[in-house]
Amino acid sequence: MPNRAEDWMKQAWRDHEQAIDSMKAGRHEWACFAAQQCAEKAVKALHLSHNQEAWGHVVRKLLEELPGEITVPEGLADRARVLDSYYIPTRYANGHPEGPPFEHYGKLQSEVAIEYAGEILEFCRDHMA
Repeated sequence: MPNRAEDWMKQAWRDHEQAIDSMKAGRHEWACFAAQQCAEKAVKALHLSHNQEAWGHVVRKLLEELPGEITVPEGLADRARVLDSYYIPTRYANGHPEGPPFEHYGKLQSEVAIEYAGEILEFCRDHMA
């Protein structure tokens, strides 16, 4: 079976672009979700590039499960935690006590999510086998 690491990485870059486009359009909930997706796919690409499968959607856990020869920089897991918090509530109306998701996210959250996803994306790109 062919290694699909490069396909996952290409889609991660595309998701990062989507996050930026969504932020510019004022769709901050989608910017945050796309940023989370970017990071998730980038880490899965890194796993695959080292012949290791990865399952799940928790970016922090995916980082922790990387092969031992890959050292995750200080603070990257905390950035992943922020992104992980955008996986469900950015998309579902019952993700918050009241109000639709778009009322709970603004430019600040978008900018931070995009920055953190970019850091994870670059880390993964730099460590691809």
